[in-house]
Amino acid sequence: MVFQMTPFAFSPENEAKIPAILKRYPEGRQASAILPLFELAQKQCGGWLPPEAIRHVTERLGIPEIQGYEVASFYTMFNQRPIGKYHVQVCGTTPCMLRGSEDIMKACERHLGIRCGETTADGQFTLSEVECLGACTAAPVVQINEDYHENLTEKGVVEVLKAC
Repeated sequence: MVFQMTPFAFSPENEAKIPAILKRYPEGRQASAILPLFELAQKQCGGWLPPEAIRHVTERLGIPEIQGYEVASFYTMFNQRPIGKYHVQVCGTTPCMLRGSEDIMKACERHLGIRCGETTADGQFTLSEVECLGACTAAPVVQINEDYHENLTEKGVVEVLKAC
């Protein structure tokens, strides 16, 4: 899939939030604001972080663009391509894996008719495997958009997906 590059600028509403974000960091360390600025840009772009947004943020922070890509590709919370209305993120780290996350992933794939890393043809669901969602005691865990679903079974995850 080829994405057309379109100019990016923060909306006036988001632009107004940036000074408060930058103030959180000591003088000379504003580059550390890359995470909250990427999060702001991703929300503005409908759940993904296009190359032009990465370029805009890195230029604004005065850091090399490659550093922005290093950050965006390291954290699974940043999506470098468009995602569906519902982003189904299955935790694949050891505690979740030991408690059945591989079966949860297979149930999601069967129910949605897609494989991990794909989006349904109608653009409703994107399925991803992510690193630790930070709810290990309630494994296996799936995050759909900003909601966590814990202690899931194959049947339980299908019910959650149907409710979407």
